[in-house]
Amino acid sequence: MLITKECDYAIRIIRALSNGETDSIPSISEREQITPANAYKIARKLEKSGYIKSFRGSAGGYALNCDLETTTLYDIISVIDPKMLLIECMQAGYDCPVHSHKRPCHVHREFARIQKNLNQDLKKFSLAKILAE
Repeated sequence: MLITKECDYAIRIIRALSNGETDSIPSISEREQITPANAYKIARKLEKSGYIKSFRGSAGGYALNCDLETTTLYDIISVIDPKMLLIECMQAGYDCPVHSHKRPCHVHREFARIQKNLNQDLKKFSLAKILAE
């Protein structure tokens, strides 16, 4: 798995809103160096998942809608990239010509171990702790 730019941008949007105030996409985009088009697209995904909320009108914008004490990097990355896999062969139902129950692939097993550790590390600390450092 490569953490995509979209995942990075989603984390940046959360960071921009971590002060608890409502902010506009143009302001967030400028501060976090994200194009407005990307920021709007990602903000819609974060809003749909409940991590941020939007407000309409002249004083509108986006605000945080989650508790940073319980939200992790894993949570935000999962919204943007739900599969979040190191390699394609880790997908459920993937028909690998090398890996099977009768003939297990040792490389696949190692990727599975790394994937498990990566997921655990992404869940290890809250965003509140990460952003406070």
